[in-house]
Amino acid sequence: MPADRHTGRRTADVVIIGGGIHGCSAALHLAARGHAVTVLEKDSIGRHASGANAGGVRRLGRATAEVPLSVRAAAMWREIEALVHDDCGYRESRYLKIGFTEDELESAQRRVRILQQQGFSHEKVIDRATLHDLLPAAAPGCLGALHVAGDGYAQPYRTVQAFRRRAEALGARIEEGSPVQDIAQHGRTWRVTTPRMTVEAPAVVNAAGAWGGELAAKLGDRIPLTAHAPMLAITTRMAPFVEAVVGLLGDALSLKQFENGTVLIGGGVRGIAEPATNTTHLDVVGLRRFLTAATRVFPHLKGMQINRFWAGIEGYTPDDLPVIGHGGAEGVVHSFGYSAHGFQLAPAAGALVADLAEGRSPDLDLIPFAPDRFARAESP
Repeated sequence: MPADRHTGRRTADVVIIGGGIHGCSAALHLAARGHAVTVLEKDSIGRHASGANAGGVRRLGRATAEVPLSVRAAAMWREIEALVHDDCGYRESRYLKIGFTEDELESAQRRVRILQQQGFSHEKVIDRATLHDLLPAAAPGCLGALHVAGDGYAQPYRTVQAFRRRAEALGARIEEGSPVQDIAQHGRTWRVTTPRMTVEAPAVVNAAGAWGGELAAKLGDRIPLTAHAPMLAITTRMAPFVEAVVGLLGDALSLKQFENGTVLIGGGVRGIAEPATNTTHLDVVGLRRFLTAATRVFPHLKGMQINRFWAGIEGYTPDDLPVIGHGGAEGVVHSFGYSAHGFQLAPAAGALVADLAEGRSPDLDLIPFAPDRFARAESP
């Protein structure tokens, strides 16, 4: 390796492009296994979706294909301090998706039965009395909920920085302000050029988030991806009224109250993302939608004061499932397109990406996340 850390040519076992939580998690796991890893981040670590999301650590409501990965990740979150030497602000409580109609609750019951047939018992439907015991502040019209005990939340920016610090402590080299200018394969080696350096490695991990589709194309894979800007709001401090994370079965809502009394409200309602300029624009109608949903569940929030609104830039696939797997060219691994629900998956997904980069077969079924699934669907 060159003596100057910031210029010249460098070699590595794996180069990871993208310094969000998934890139940093893969770096941590690879470095822990003794590999030389370089992470290239075009901006700063956690600058986009990884540091600007709601921090939900949930198994609740996952697409069935994602459930095994989410269940594995949940076990790792319970030991997060051992993994990254920081508790990441992780708080375990419960997740609830509230129903206002019998049809919503019956649909939730059907989902529970499907999961039980697959061997998963973490989701349950609770009745009105149980719900109001858990949430005394909830409106009388709340009839029940889809419920998972043990889900919770963490602090996103703190978490991604914890992954970053632990990866570096294990030997990973992380370069911020290093956008990829060129990437090409020379024999069995990938050469990645940035304004400050060139990194050569036999394996490259595309963890570029909302920019993952663009990078995939440069690596020879056509993977459809759309950038959106999921919006969030944080209130002023108020008296404690909820320990659980609360959503709705029939509308967009994700609500949690922090220990300092502030309330974070979101739910995946999207603003406008402009990834080419790293900017987002809020949608007032969308903001009103999830704030109204919050007051529907908790009427006392009417008249709440909002401290700040914001949105991160996230990449969404057509089926809202992530892309995790080998690319078409030798040495390429993709890990992006988490469609606004990848935060909880990161500890486990990073380990699986490390397996792939090592050329090992992961012990979890990744077929639903295969990078070529969209191309296969279009084939005659």
